[in-house]
Amino acid sequence: MTVTRRQILAGGGAAGAGIAFAGAVDQLFAGSAAAAQVGGTAGYGPLVPDPDGILDLPRGFRYRILSREGEPMRSGEGPVPSNHDGMAAFGGRGGRVRLVRNHENRPDVEIRVPAVKGLTYDPEGKGGCTVLEVGRDGRVRTERVGIAGTAVNCAGGPTPWNTWLTCEENEDKAGTNGYTKDHGFVFEVDPSRRLDPVPLTAMGRFQHEAVAIDPRDGAVYETEDAFDAPFGLFYRFLPRRPRGGAGSLRAGGRLEAMRVPGVPDLAAVQEPGASFGDVQWVRVPDPLAKETPIRLQDFGPGGVTHGQKLEGCYWGADRVYFVTSFARKSEGSQADHFGQVWSYEPRARRLTLVVVFGPGTDVNTPGESPDNIALAPQGGLMVCEDGGGAQFVYGVTRGRKVYTLARNRQNIGTEQEPEWGEFAGVTFSPDAGTMFLNVYDPGTTFAITGPWNRR
Repeated sequence: MTVTRRQILAGGGAAGAGIAFAGAVDQLFAGSAAAAQVGGTAGYGPLVPDPDGILDLPRGFRYRILSREGEPMRSGEGPVPSNHDGMAAFGGRGGRVRLVRNHENRPDVEIRVPAVKGLTYDPEGKGGCTVLEVGRDGRVRTERVGIAGTAVNCAGGPTPWNTWLTCEENEDKAGTNGYTKDHGFVFEVDPSRRLDPVPLTAMGRFQHEAVAIDPRDGAVYETEDAFDAPFGLFYRFLPRRPRGGAGSLRAGGRLEAMRVPGVPDLAAVQEPGASFGDVQWVRVPDPLAKETPIRLQDFGPGGVTHGQKLEGCYWGADRVYFVTSFARKSEGSQADHFGQVWSYEPRARRLTLVVVFGPGTDVNTPGESPDNIALAPQGGLMVCEDGGGAQFVYGVTRGRKVYTLARNRQNIGTEQEPEWGEFAGVTFSPDAGTMFLNVYDPGTTFAITGPWNRR
């Protein structure tokens, strides 16, 4: 059974206390030591309307705006770029936190990532990353370009050696849309120093979304958010220098795609808890996709397993989790759904459908199109919603309850037809005291503090 937005509303709505998602949600918290201490809290209470009309939060929580698009960066390199997307937080000296933030910029973007000398891959690429350093007082100390000249930097993921892998959700070749170099790669960004903008070509050229690294063997798991059928794949990259530190992934490795025997399309699986214990990995014939996109290449008998809207990806405990935001038969999927969370356990070679979302019966409450996703160090799952209507960050407790944590009130539409930008880049400070969060449009980065350990 799936969970509808109407059921959520009936069970507590924006107060968020009443409804359980389908599936074995307790799996999602197996890797959090803090989670075992927190218990099955059902959230932090109803959202309090923000008198400034920016961000609604539960009582006791506060936000600080760290950065907004169009404002001057402290580095003097130009204005803060548009389209804030994936992000991660890293510890710095003296209790400071460094944020690496993606900018999902296309050729027609209003404010590009400035093309800084020595950090620019393709001068015609307008995406990239910026790096913010936040002091212990919560104020921004520095803000600079981390990488420029890339395209459509959507999500990514942190490495065990405290760098950020930024992913291009684009596969345009040189000469397309004005680009002078091929795109569709992963790049490494170091929040503490400057790295040359070198594409990690062995990790594949496709419409990347997010990555997560197994800290035990260094395997990198990658999601592909392809826009047309047969849609994207779930990948595994086995580096030649696993866990080798900054720059080590440039040494190359082997790229593979997931095959689940008998499951050509993840959307066809509808029952939470469904598990497949014979997952196979098939070597990608041409990782650079010189002639044919990877998802359309010949993988031999049995093919590979596809999925629409493969997005958020992260590592927890002994498994990797990834999100399929939705699937639509009208667009080429085998079945409809409003969001799934999957887990893959490498040692058991087992894939499990953990959570099923939707369908969307009330666009003013959360419950569909999960996108960026993260484990909260206090215990629980944080999900950025990217659906229609009002946009929320919401959580799922170990007791399988959904609750709202934040609502974006910045109306980018009209009074008659309001519209709100999606949330993205949810991440926590190393001391677990601050949640950092982006709104995509208008590009805004928040620091949120409050009684995180309150039941």
